[in-house]
Amino acid sequence: MAKLPGKTVAESVTETVEVVFPNDANTLGNLLGGKVMHLIDVAGAISALRHSRSQLVTVAVDNLDFLYPIRVGDLVVLRAHMNRAFRTSMEVEVRVYREDCLTGERQQTSSAFVTYVALDSTGKPQEVPPLIPRTKEEKQRYREALERRRRRLAFAARTHRQYSKKA
Repeated sequence: MAKLPGKTVAESVTETVEVVFPNDANTLGNLLGGKVMHLIDVAGAISALRHSRSQLVTVAVDNLDFLYPIRVGDLVVLRAHMNRAFRTSMEVEVRVYREDCLTGERQQTSSAFVTYVALDSTGKPQEVPPLIPRTKEEKQRYREALERRRRRLAFAARTHRQYSKKA
């Protein structure tokens, strides 16, 4: 099979913005954590889709912390970019910010590393284009993604062994 041409990080950068309405908030007036998770998955998937131009499934979400609340009336801004493409999987970093509508002040509230697998028309994993990191920061994120992948796969192997013993 011919090697796919590489793509840059810039080709997959995605930014989405939404207003936080009361129907997406808890009783304290803060955006629901589950809604933030949904928005992260969607923004990350768009970035991975732009890179792979294929169907995708989400296979892992790492390191999701909620540092600050996002209030009703704030804007929630999500910036997603590719960190690394492996053979059939891709790691995307999604950063979440709250933006005050009146002042424009932004504060990062969350971030996550999301892994997606590209699928062919039969639902089988398919190869994705390599990622070409250009900047110093992109190259660092590229290297760090490999270590996260190793930890993720080791954790998955331990977890699967535990489940198979209980079954």
